[in-house]
Amino acid sequence: MADVDIKKYAALMKEVKLRMEVISFFGTRPGHALYEPATVELMCLQLRKMLELIAMASLVANKSAYAQAHDDFARTWNARILLNKLKTVNPDFYPKPVVEYSSTQPGVKTEWKPRAGDYLTEDEFLKAYEKCGAIMHWGNPFRSPVDYAYYKRKLPSWFQQVMNLLNSHTIRLVNDERTWLIHMKEDRDNEVHYYVFRPTQRRSENGG
Repeated sequence: MADVDIKKYAALMKEVKLRMEVISFFGTRPGHALYEPATVELMCLQLRKMLELIAMASLVANKSAYAQAHDDFARTWNARILLNKLKTVNPDFYPKPVVEYSSTQPGVKTEWKPRAGDYLTEDEFLKAYEKCGAIMHWGNPFRSPVDYAYYKRKLPSWFQQVMNLLNSHTIRLVNDERTWLIHMKEDRDNEVHYYVFRPTQRRSENGG
């Protein structure tokens, strides 16, 4: 896999960050779309696009799989089918959130361990994706109206869970034996940084 692939992954994660800022503006700042239902719908749209980016980002080393996934996401709400398709191409597509800590081993600066369950799991991913898709269309006027209060309750939780999932995570790209450690933000700047680990070495290069 060419290193250009991980650069594309980082670029997609940067897009996730930008959409996070939109949600933050409308959710925690005095931003609004003039009409509360429209504000909620806008936030759901950004979250749905973030989930699509997360799902497809690990396919950047396989253009044909990426193109197929992109087309599927544009045409269907069934996230479970989409995730199953992604797994056939890259079983390790889903980010693995980690917590980093200082290492006591000689020559090793930091180590990591799996993060506890306060992040967006695959099951929660499916639910959030489907729910945010459902609100994108006008419902049947003879059925129960959209429960905007539900979305107002859930959006902050989904948002925080996505942040916990991505803040510091590892991934495996298509046909790549290496593990990539991704930092969504570091003190030195606001860019996405990445570090590669090979099976036989702790850390071999810094790409971010």
